[in-house]
Amino acid sequence: MLTLSGCASFNPTPIEEVDFTDRAKTQQENNIRVSVSVLTNEESEAVFGVNLALRFIQAVWVEIENNDDHPYWLISSALDPEYFSPQEVAYSSHRFLQRKYNHQIDEHFSALDFQNPITAHTTHSGFIFVNLDEDEKELDIDLISKQETRFFDFYIRIPGLKTHTMAEIEDRYSDDERINLSEDELRLQLSKMPCCTTSEDGATNGDPLNIVVIGNASHLFPPFVRRGWHSTEDNYLGSIWKTINSFLFGKHYRYSPVSSLYYEGRKQDIALQKARGTIHQRNHLRLWLTPFRYQDKDVWIGQISRDIGVRFTLHTPTFTTHKIDADIDETRTAFIEDMLFSQGLEMIGFVKGVGLSSHDKPNHNLTGDPYFTDGLRAVLEFDRRPSNIENVRFFDWETPPHRAIYSDD
Repeated sequence: MLTLSGCASFNPTPIEEVDFTDRAKTQQENNIRVSVSVLTNEESEAVFGVNLALRFIQAVWVEIENNDDHPYWLISSALDPEYFSPQEVAYSSHRFLQRKYNHQIDEHFSALDFQNPITAHTTHSGFIFVNLDEDEKELDIDLISKQETRFFDFYIRIPGLKTHTMAEIEDRYSDDERINLSEDELRLQLSKMPCCTTSEDGATNGDPLNIVVIGNASHLFPPFVRRGWHSTEDNYLGSIWKTINSFLFGKHYRYSPVSSLYYEGRKQDIALQKARGTIHQRNHLRLWLTPFRYQDKDVWIGQISRDIGVRFTLHTPTFTTHKIDADIDETRTAFIEDMLFSQGLEMIGFVKGVGLSSHDKPNHNLTGDPYFTDGLRAVLEFDRRPSNIENVRFFDWETPPHRAIYSDD
């Protein structure tokens, strides 16, 4: 036991030999310059000598140059309300009966911690430990002082997962193919779009196209990330294996692929999901870019539904599928309410186009799940500038009917 307590070695890579600062993003406001970088799992293991990803922890590097005449304090909880302290992370990596090793870890994490305050005319850098995201991350750098408060927002794509981003999809249509619409033209065009997704051959209708989002990638990315929506991985052997592990053993996997649905002969351009505890319960959103534009913003048509469990089916090769909540409109409403707190939502409206179906006489998707709806699709317009809930306005279009209309009674 005495031998074990003294023989452990701890050899992290010197921080200057790890290249995470090469892709750092920087913003400057007056006399304050802020740079940030999110370490990959490999970089984090090199810098800290332990695998933080196994503990679902992520290291964020922050550098702040303060050229003002007064100090600032960085608010760590703005990056993540459930952030981890350096000693907490160090303790999670302790080894049994290896006192020297554990002491070295404690000192190393403390030395690399971001230290407040950032005094006048100095530059401070260090790490803050947050919950692990593997696709995209929003970083809010909030600095306070006795004189003023500074806010910096960063949105960062993290390499590693096989996913697609809205920015990658935006170039699908050339400028000559894009069609700019007025508000009246937009309403008419959205109501004329197909009611539903289809099978790959287009012969069978699937889930309803019940959502439209309006915005470029720069408008949409921050609100989705801010509200905890994540990209889904492509279907490949690795993602299938991770999904199986999550299904059987409750493994942490927020990026599980979704099945493909089709609009105008092509599968979804991008799929996002918001996990709710397990792979069996999640809200997922499929989006297709259209050639239409409104107010110089892209128009995306989509389908949103809520997985509430898993059931057997003969419609898939694996004989299993997620069961969706039959009340499609409740899921649609939940999405709107979620986006109201995203600080990016500008306008809300409803148009016809899906078609009415009742609880007693529901429609069915491609795997046989029933759904009922008032027949409207929600339209949400986003903007880059931060907007509070009281600033959201409505298109003077359709009004969702009273819920009693869903029944044939």
